[in-house]
Amino acid sequence: MTDGCLFCDIAAGTIPSRPVATTETTYAFMDIHPASDGHLLVVPRRHSTDLRDIEPQDLTDVTLEAQRIARAMFDAWDVDGVNLLNCCGEDAWQSVFHFHLHVIPRYRDKGKDRLVLPFEPNVPGDPDVMNDLSRSLSDALKSA
Repeated sequence: MTDGCLFCDIAAGTIPSRPVATTETTYAFMDIHPASDGHLLVVPRRHSTDLRDIEPQDLTDVTLEAQRIARAMFDAWDVDGVNLLNCCGEDAWQSVFHFHLHVIPRYRDKGKDRLVLPFEPNVPGDPDVMNDLSRSLSDALKSA
């Protein structure tokens, strides 16, 4: 736990939340600014700032718990889909700097679902840019 971390305090029970599921290593609770009805967060109990520094086992535990919860959403709420979202860094919309996965149920009924797609998924990328990025990241991974 890190002093002054909102999600550490929520997982510790010192700040009220609406818990959904708890395990030894994870804590899932309702998001107070939901993008859709039932939007929740899964966090590791052990503090990590973001995707770059979370311990591999904590990442595994959070991801598997998010999967378990997403499966239950289909049965409990008759959702039409689910998004998992992680925001890593302020420019990627991270606002609380404790790793977390958003589990966002999706509904055809837009009265329950306020989330809109932030990009155009059917617009092709520039092949030269994709080739350059593919090579540079592949090279970086070989030396990592």
